[in-house]
Amino acid sequence: LLFMFTDILSLFRLSPHPKMPAPRALILLTNGVEDSEIVVTTDCLRRAGFEVVLGGLSGLDVITCCQKTRLLPDVAVEEAVKTTFDVIIVTGGSGSGETFAQSTKVGEILRSQLAAGRYVATICVGALVLGTHCIQKGSKITSYPMAREKLEQAGYTFSEESVVVDGKLITSRAPGTVFDFALKIVELIVGPKEANDLQNLMLFK
Repeated sequence: LLFMFTDILSLFRLSPHPKMPAPRALILLTNGVEDSEIVVTTDCLRRAGFEVVLGGLSGLDVITCCQKTRLLPDVAVEEAVKTTFDVIIVTGGSGSGETFAQSTKVGEILRSQLAAGRYVATICVGALVLGTHCIQKGSKITSYPMAREKLEQAGYTFSEESVVVDGKLITSRAPGTVFDFALKIVELIVGPKEANDLQNLMLFK
C-alpha cells in the first residue's frame, strides 16, 4: 500500500527534464508572512521541478506566519545569496511587507538579482520593497490594494491584473492569486507547456 500511495503522489509532480539542471527559487521568510503565499508557491514550484530554498531574514529561527503557521528556514538569507537563483520571491502578510521594505539587505539582494538579468517576484504587500528600495521604478506592477497609493507615489504604474510581468519583475495581488503567481513563474522560467501541464495535474482552472 505504501508503494501504491507513493506512485499516486508521483502523478502530481512533473517529471524533470533529464538534461536540464533544476531551476532554483529563493523565498524570503520573516515573521508575519502570509501562510498560503509561502506554502502554495513552494508547493507549485517543487511540483514543477524547482529547488526551492526558504531563506530566513533573521537566520535559522522558526518564523510564525500571520495565520500562525510555523515555518523553519532552510538557510539564513546571507548564506543563501552566496549562490545564484533563477527567481527570488517576496511575499506579503501582516507586518512582513514593512519588514522586507525596511531591510537594506533585502534591497541589495533584489537589485543585484535584477542587475544579473534574473527574476524578482513579489506578491501582495511584498511589493512595498520595490518602492522603498527604488527597484525598477516606472515599471507596471500590481499588489494588494492597500499598497497601491504608496507604489503609485513611488513612480510605478499600477494594474489590477492578477499577475503582471514587466521585464524580469513579476508581481501579483493577494492570497487569492497565488496559484496564478506560481504558475506564471513556472511558465517564464521552465516553459508554457510545463506550466500548463502542472495546471492540469492540479485540476486548477
